[in-house]
Amino acid sequence: MSELAGDGAQRRAGGRTEPEKLRFEMARLIPRDRYKLLSGIVVPRPIAWITTLGPDGAINAAPFSYFNLMGSDPPVVVVGVGDREGEAKDTARNIAAMREFVINIVDETTAPAMNVSAGEYAYGVDELAKSGLTPVSSASVRPPRIAESPAHLECREVTTLTLGRTRIIVGEVLELHIRADVVDAAAVRVHAERVHIVGRMHGRGWYTRTRDLFEMVRPRIGGRTGGGEG
Repeated sequence: MSELAGDGAQRRAGGRTEPEKLRFEMARLIPRDRYKLLSGIVVPRPIAWITTLGPDGAINAAPFSYFNLMGSDPPVVVVGVGDREGEAKDTARNIAAMREFVINIVDETTAPAMNVSAGEYAYGVDELAKSGLTPVSSASVRPPRIAESPAHLECREVTTLTLGRTRIIVGEVLELHIRADVVDAAAVRVHAERVHIVGRMHGRGWYTRTRDLFEMVRPRIGGRTGGGEG
């Protein structure tokens, strides 16, 4: 299942040593163990609290932490949605049918309600109602936004790639809504330190706050400072 990565502490260039590490070959692990290892080391992860509409108009809301921003020109996000017992989850099913979704950002205030919406409810159950949340109309897509969330990304599905039991959904961001007190509209800049966004950590129930920040200035190479993207 696992083994030492080399002969203990390996010698490297400059006489430095590498700490002892265990190597895990993914193909030899069961999915549950892969999840425990990968979700425990790829942290913190942002949370996409996704609202969708079914063809019958039923609202669905569910959080996913296999999510990130992949580019700004065009503005692209990617979300990984795993199947449940061999079937697409409601979120993936609705996006495939309607090709639209909204990513609502989770902060410390909305985290408890987000956790309620994470339950494995039957199809057609309104998770917003279960969580005591308020749906509000979006500008460019049919699924609603969550009023209590500090920010929303209205998205159109570009494509979905299915790999095994994971559906990788690529979305183009059409509209961005941000709570007025945390954004400087004139400077087009978010005061991220004021939003108090929550991130996903290891296991099934661990999260992190984003209040402990530090800054590092990128080095200048040839008179140029490192770019702002990526």
